[in-house]
Amino acid sequence: MFGLGFQELILFGMVAVLLFGKRLPEVAQSLGASYRDFRKGLSEIQSEMDLTSAVHNHVPPPSTSSSVQNYDEFDDYDEPTAPKLELPEVSQDDESNT
Repeated sequence: MFGLGFQELILFGMVAVLLFGKRLPEVAQSLGASYRDFRKGLSEIQSEMDLTSAVHNHVPPPSTSSSVQNYDEFDDYDEPTAPKLELPEVSQDDESNT
């Protein structure tokens, strides 16, 4: 846990008891609520980012149902830009030597 050994955790607990005393349960509850709110806000931001990128890229949001999507409406196909392979012409002299 965070690279701390058993002795370090005991020392950390003793310092917490000395600093907060009877208020330790209240402080722990307050820290837990703050952490929960932070995680909730972080997940909301992540979901907004996912929706924003989906809208920006014209991709429908992921659906929970397993339906077949029609990909014909998406115009993301690029024509190949490389030249086609053309084989050299073989002359009659080359065929007789082989």
